[in-house]
Amino acid sequence: MNPAVPRITAHTAASPWPVLQAPSSWRHVDFISDLHLQASEQVTFLAWQDYMQHTRADAVFILGDLFEVWVGDDVIDDEGVAVQPGQASSFEARCAQVLKAASHRLDIFFMHGNRDFLLGPAFAQTSGMTLLNDPTVLDFAGQRWLLSHGDALCLSDTDYLQFRTQVRSEQWQQEFLGKPLPERQSIARTLRTQSETRKRSGVTYADVDGAGSCDWLHTAQASTLIHGHTHRPADHELATGLRRIVLSDWDASATPPRTEVLRLSAGLANQSTGSTVQRMAATETA
Repeated sequence: MNPAVPRITAHTAASPWPVLQAPSSWRHVDFISDLHLQASEQVTFLAWQDYMQHTRADAVFILGDLFEVWVGDDVIDDEGVAVQPGQASSFEARCAQVLKAASHRLDIFFMHGNRDFLLGPAFAQTSGMTLLNDPTVLDFAGQRWLLSHGDALCLSDTDYLQFRTQVRSEQWQQEFLGKPLPERQSIARTLRTQSETRKRSGVTYADVDGAGSCDWLHTAQASTLIHGHTHRPADHELATGLRRIVLSDWDASATPPRTEVLRLSAGLANQSTGSTVQRMAATETA
């Protein structure tokens, strides 16, 4: 872990969202999202494992949907993490091992997505991650960057937003997590099947709303929004001086493979404040 500790300031009346103050020692910050890790997709898992082992970033921000599904932190236990690498008791335990090992040399932050919003503080602590609210402002290299998974800004998809409000409520989550683990896993499989059927039907998914993005940026006093969720990597110019950067999803089995990382790099110490933004393959981040 870097000797300079990142500091998160809770939201106030003047700043409705938390602000993460990056240490001055940070030179490179990576962003990834929508990896949808699952045991059946080993190629993507191995690509992510290699990236986490070798990236030279000072911090990695995972902006949601690291996992294809998450039904509760009890899918893993301390015993599963304590065994030797490669001998974890579950796929989730193997992922925890990768994260924990990486956390000894860099800072890891996690923001919930629409697939893994039930990932809780127990798993975060076990794996060495810091949980972030959605959205969170990152103060890095003399600039403010607004971070989000992105689904809350798909304003035209009112049905999904109603569902999101329901499943993010404390009452719903307590009731769901109170069910036996096998029942929760069965429910998750059913929902995934329904989701895949909807994809195959050719339905068009809502995109992040431009005006809503500008409103968020003005509120955050930031000029750039970084998010995932839509699987439509692009750089969008919004109103004057405002932009929206969309992260790519991951699929190492695709042709060509999708393992993209967004990297912010601070300027040199003898330069004025500022940063560069690069898209690169995971293998290029070492």
